Amino acid sequence: MNKAIRIKCSQQLANYRKPTSFLIKESYPLPPYSTVIGMIHVACGFTEYHPMDISIQGKYHSAVSDMYTKYAFGIPYEEARHQDWVKNNDKKDGINIGIGYIELLSDIELVIHIKPENEADMEMIRQGVLFPQNYLSLGRHEDLLRIDEVKIVDLKQWDDDLPLEKYEAYIPRQYLNEFDLEDIGTMYKLNKTFYIDGQGLRRWDRKIQVSYTAVSKELEFDAAKEIVYIDEDNLPVFLA
Repeated sequence: MNKAIRIKCSQQLANYRKPTSFLIKESYPLPPYSTVIGMIHVACGFTEYHPMDISIQGKYHSAVSDMYTKYAFGIPYEEARHQDWVKNNDKKDGINIGIGYIELLSDIELVIHIKPENEADMEMIRQGVLFPQNYLSLGRHEDLLRIDEVKIVDLKQWDDDLPLEKYEAYIPRQYLNEFDLEDIGTMYKLNKTFYIDGQGLRRWDRKIQVSYTAVSKELEFDAAKEIVYIDEDNLPVFLA
């Protein structure tokens, strides 16, 4: 099956939070794989994981800083110390209410390709994104996602003579030779899938190392590694 579902979508504001940021909630430049996969599962009403490969590219206009209300809780309530409390069985947990800072990307344009492992999921995902069971968002719950196009497209091998679109993209390391991997873009290790451990906690079991960079003909893809595909409109596809 050499087809994929292409989603063109946009957001006015969004934060794709870096899990290691605390003083200010910094954002990845594009949504990570786990965030996109979660959105697809919510749209389709999937209650268990449906394996799929994802390609993510896009651009945004600017980044701004904003304030938000921050709640910290988890210790016993003390009237002189906490602004509020929540019931925890027969006890009270204290809540501290303050302000925090968050990085927001503005005027985001995204192109997402999805290639499900099971061919039968192809039409189900297309219909799920077109007619979702709940409103769609990427990032925070309030970061609404506008769907501009959902289309099943054919994939073919990239020809060096064809231009590549001037988007930024997550390019997994298996597509790049060692020179480009070290000298271009910003390296990230992005979450993709997780499992629930015996304590009911989420544990990430697959991470993808990528370079975030502009997609252009100056990139030298390693012919001995992954094939670079393009869709029928010559948009590159870097599946991971």
